[in-house]
Amino acid sequence: MDLARIKSSLEDGLLSFPITDFTESGAFNAETYADRLEWFVSHGVSSVFVAGGTGEFFSLTAAEYEQIVQLSSNVVAGRVPVISSVGRSVSEAIAFAKMAEKAGIDALLLFPPYLTECPQDGVYEYARTIIQNTQLPVIYYNRGNGVLSAEYVRKLAEACPNLIGLKDGTGNMQELNDTIKTVGKRLSYIGGVPTAEIIAEAYLSIGVNTYSSAAFNFVPDLANKFYKSLRAGDTDTVAKITRNFYIPFVRLRSKKSGYAVSLIKAGAKIIGRSAGDVRPPLTMPTDAELDELKKLIEQSTTI
Repeated sequence: MDLARIKSSLEDGLLSFPITDFTESGAFNAETYADRLEWFVSHGVSSVFVAGGTGEFFSLTAAEYEQIVQLSSNVVAGRVPVISSVGRSVSEAIAFAKMAEKAGIDALLLFPPYLTECPQDGVYEYARTIIQNTQLPVIYYNRGNGVLSAEYVRKLAEACPNLIGLKDGTGNMQELNDTIKTVGKRLSYIGGVPTAEIIAEAYLSIGVNTYSSAAFNFVPDLANKFYKSLRAGDTDTVAKITRNFYIPFVRLRSKKSGYAVSLIKAGAKIIGRSAGDVRPPLTMPTDAELDELKKLIEQSTTI
């Protein structure tokens, strides 16, 4: 796919991050996943990020990943850009990237390494090595163990012509604004904290026009309404949706680690589009939390 089209999708439009479908026994469910992708595209998303954090990339086997990227490429069929995650060790990330290239994926989202502590120069070498070993455009996910400073992001962009974007997973507006002003339009910038809508106004104020919407998995119409209202400057509607849906949802999400993914799967199940349960080490919500989520979903139709 043309690079300009990919970058345009990153800078204008709602970015969707589908959950990954599992059967009751925990195996990848290709049939329902294909249906989910079709449903996503039919709701007017600007791009589809598969096997991401919401898609439990951390729990997928290489064989499952290969199935997912091939299926995603076939189903979406060029209607919007398809971007898949890579990460873990350097060698695994390069192997995942090769699978994505072969499948016809349009770009990659590079996750941080899985390590308790990482020095900046080590994270830089991790990212540089992976990005330079793929022909695909790459978006770097700045979060967790792999947060790079503005100067290291600039250095990475200079070393890797195929680095096209930065996804912020920190929510640190001071550091992100520093990076944007230091690196400039060389990269596209995406909001990527869990439930990014909660700080979407802050993102927009420093030039970050798009963000990852996990809630799209179970309230697509509301997610679209919020994004369109945000971009149109309809502050009343943005405030109403934030107050009545996103704030209560974030409070529910904050009750347990991992609920940024678990609640999304629970929400999909509530609306009749189940993708099965999350895999360990994540856990599904309690019955009381499910009731709370169900009420939020029901109320969302009247906002």
